[in-house]
Order: sequence, then structure tokens, then C-alpha cells
Amino acid sequence: MSTEAHPKPAHTRGEETPALLTETIGATLARTVADHGERTALIDAAARREWRYTEFHRDVRALAAGLLRLGVSVGDRVGLWSPNRFEWVLTQYAAAEIGAVLVNLNPAYRQNEIEYALQQSGTSVVLAAESFKDSAYSAMLEQARPQCPELREVVLFESPGWDALCVEPSADELTRVDEIAASLSPDDPINIQYTSGTTGFPKGATLSHRNIGNNGYLVGELLNYTADDRICLPVPFYHCFGMVMGNLAATSHGAAMVIPAPAFDPRATLEAVAEYRCTSLYGVPTMFIAELGLLDDGLDIDLSSLRTGIMAGSPCPEYVMRQVVDRMHMREVSICYGMTETSPVSTQTRVDDPLELRVTTVGRVGPHLEIKVVDPGTGETSARGETGELCTRGYSVMTGYWNDPEKTAEAIDADGWMHTGDLADMDENGYVRITGRIKDMVIRGGENIYPREIEEFLYTHPDILDAQVIGVPDVKYGEELMAWVRLRDTATEFTADDLREFATGKIARHKIPRYVHVVEEFPMTVTGKVRKVAMRDEAVSILEQLR
Repeated sequence: MSTEAHPKPAHTRGEETPALLTETIGATLARTVADHGERTALIDAAARREWRYTEFHRDVRALAAGLLRLGVSVGDRVGLWSPNRFEWVLTQYAAAEIGAVLVNLNPAYRQNEIEYALQQSGTSVVLAAESFKDSAYSAMLEQARPQCPELREVVLFESPGWDALCVEPSADELTRVDEIAASLSPDDPINIQYTSGTTGFPKGATLSHRNIGNNGYLVGELLNYTADDRICLPVPFYHCFGMVMGNLAATSHGAAMVIPAPAFDPRATLEAVAEYRCTSLYGVPTMFIAELGLLDDGLDIDLSSLRTGIMAGSPCPEYVMRQVVDRMHMREVSICYGMTETSPVSTQTRVDDPLELRVTTVGRVGPHLEIKVVDPGTGETSARGETGELCTRGYSVMTGYWNDPEKTAEAIDADGWMHTGDLADMDENGYVRITGRIKDMVIRGGENIYPREIEEFLYTHPDILDAQVIGVPDVKYGEELMAWVRLRDTATEFTADDLREFATGKIARHKIPRYVHVVEEFPMTVTGKVRKVAMRDEAVSILEQLR
């Protein structure tokens, strides 16, 4: 029978080995401490502090006991609002130890965003930095209190309140921590991460021990992590990239987590790699481009300890990947793809994949997962080589969106498939190529941005009648935002500077469009839908003229 008559379906399953973890994050950490107690667990380069696994476990349990004294119970939501620093990591594991649900709060959040996240999650306790860059977290949290009736405690890292949480616990308190830890199930929710919503309201992806503990572990397995590895993490902890692919991959293998700086700093990153002899480095392509730029400028630094790392967030240009392999010694660098709702990684290139596959695909399905490409209209599985919507199923799929069963049902079908909204095709060997986004999502420097959210914000400007936001190509960030606006009759002019002035302090910086294009009408289909494809094509021509 001919292969043409029965083409191979775009559906594949991952390996069944190694076995999935069947324990909580706390239990995995305890096992690692027993095996690798004297190994380095955590290094905070900015704070000049280091922990061995025994010391890290001691401080995690002390903080867990402190949270119990604060009245935190199993299932309570604990918000964490801070850039990357050691307190973030301690809190991540302390919350897991006692079954609290950690609510990751983006350090770039402005007032309306932080209030929404705290309200929607019902967060009762927030641990936070005093401030970061131009955001005064303490003042913003105080301002949020009247709108967040369930918020009863705010503890700042730089305060006596934090010190009180971290004091040496009594024997009875540690016994209580152990009792609670023993009562937890791997399927318990442990983490809420907010993703930008197509409706303008972020959705809280709810993840369990089983979800993220296994994803971190299996990503680390595919990178051949051992207790000899040291992972440099300039990527944000509030995102799965940092806390799952980074921290949980490390602690499930006895490897070290290295924080080079509170926020991405290319020089600090490379200096941390050199000083602490890191073997692995993470980043989105933009970060690696900045690091390579320093080498181009003559920075003399020893990166020979590197062997691997992860590049994710947006497609990597081939020339960048080649330089990362050759000049940064990362011959085993891996490409990962996924979404917060899938903990996050669904596909990953293997360390021995040819370079061509690492620049043209996002790899193959991960262990214990299934993926398929389906026709977005019919839901039928496509043939290999055909473009359709990528779906994934398995241990990594979130438990649901927090308190939003309707949105959960829209994303996860009755058979357990998570519909990603991404367009993809799968080759004969199961390698996946992402070709577009059904939801018009823009990926700017690794940050996922949904135009609808920004469009709804633009509608609040008194001069704007209508707005459409698209992604346009950008050398540095992969994509940048461009706003197409129709003005009211009373307005004569509107520029990118006007937009920036209006938006600054109201929405996160990375969501503010770089370009503005004023039009009388948007290109429309015959049925009245905005043709964003035509807008993107025209935008490319406009930007070329500007250059």
C-alpha cells in the first residue's frame, strides 16, 4: 500500500525512561541533600553568598517554619515579588515544603497588574524586595491593600520581619514542617504563574509538584546534568525558565544554581560563569547576542568551563548559535520549546543533535509526553510536513487556570490535550518547527506578549478611536511591537513618544509599542475582520523606509 494513501500522522510520544518522579519537590530536595549534602547548592554572586545543600536545606526548612508561624496553611497563596536573588530561591522551596501555592509576580508589574494578580489568586501573604529599578514594591503593595481584601501580610526581604521568618526553628516547629510535608501529594497545586491573556486579563496557570518537579528533572536529564554541574541563571525566576528549567533541574541532580545578578547583565553573567566555573548557561537569543557583543568588544574572559545550556524564548539565528557553540564552548547547547501551561518544556533538542536541527527546529517531544499537530478547523491529526496547531499531553499539562474553569476547558480538551495556539509542522523524525501563532502572540526578547492586552490599554487614551498591535521583525529582540491607531477627529497627531509618555508607569516597559503608525482605516477582510497579515507586510515596508 502506498505511503501517499496513508501518510504518517504528525503524532509522536517521548521515551519512557527515565521513570517519572512520584514525589513532592520537598522530597526530591531531601533525597538530593542525602546524596550530595556537601556539594554547592546555591551561589548569589551579587550578595557574595554560597550554600552547600545541607545549609540550603536547613535555611529552606527554617523559612518554612517561619511561614507556618505567619499563619500560612496548605493551599494558601504566597506571593513572591522580587528580581533574582537568593531569597527568591529559598521562598520557592520553603513554600513547596509546606504545601503553600507560590504566586510568581513579574518584577515589571505596574500597579494595576499587581492588584489584578493578588486579587485573582486570593493571595494572603507577599514576600517581596523593598524595590527594584524604578518600582517601589513596598509602596505599591500598600496602595494595593484596599483592593486586595485577602492580603493580610507583606514581608520585605530588607526588614526585621524577614529576619524573624528565618530564625532557627524549634524542634517542635521542624516536626510540624515534617508532618505537613509528609501529608502532601505530588498532584497538589504548588505554583501559579500568570500568562498574558488574549482578553486583556492574565490567566493563572496552576502547576503541581508533579508538573514542574518532573519537567525540571527531565530537562536536566536531557542535558546530562550531574552533581558536577553549575548552572548560570540570568533568566528570570518568576518565569518557568528560571524556576523550573533552572532551579528544579539543578536540585533534582545535585547541581549548583548560580545567580549572576538580580536582572540580566551580560558582563555580570560572563563574570559569574568564569568565577564559579559554570558548566551550563541559560538565556534567550537576545541575551546571548549581548554576551557575544562583549566578546566582540575585546572582553578577555575564560568560558572554557561551559559545555551546555539552554536557549529558548524565540528562534535563534544560525550565526548566533554557531558563535555560542564555538566562542562560548557550549557544544551541547539545547533548544527548548513550551509554554507556562505545560510546565513549560514540551520539546527539546538533544545534546548530540546536529547544529542544523538546533537552529531550524525546537527538537523532539520530551520523555513521558505526547505531541500532535492538528488541523485548527477540524481537530483532526495532520500528516507529517503539514502545518497545524501543536497540541501536547502528559504529566506536564497544568491542573488548570486558577479559578477559571471556562478558560481551562477552552485550552485543555476532553482527552487531556493542551492546545498551544502555535502553528507547527513535524518532520519524518518527529522534529518540530514552529511556523506561526494562531493567537497573534508576539515574542519580544523571550517575553510573550498578547496584542489584545495592549490594544485594550490603548483604548483608554483619549485621542485613540481604535488600535491594533502587531509584531514586527527586530534584529535585537526578534520582534518589536507596532501600534496601528485610528485617531479621534479632535486629534491631529500621535507619535511613539506620545504613546511612551502615556504608557510609562501604567503597563510593563516591554509591552509599550516601539512604533506607532496612524491610519484612517485598517485593512479588512470582506467579513469585516482586521487583516493583521497585511498590516505586518506593510509594516515591514514602512520600517525599511525609516531605516
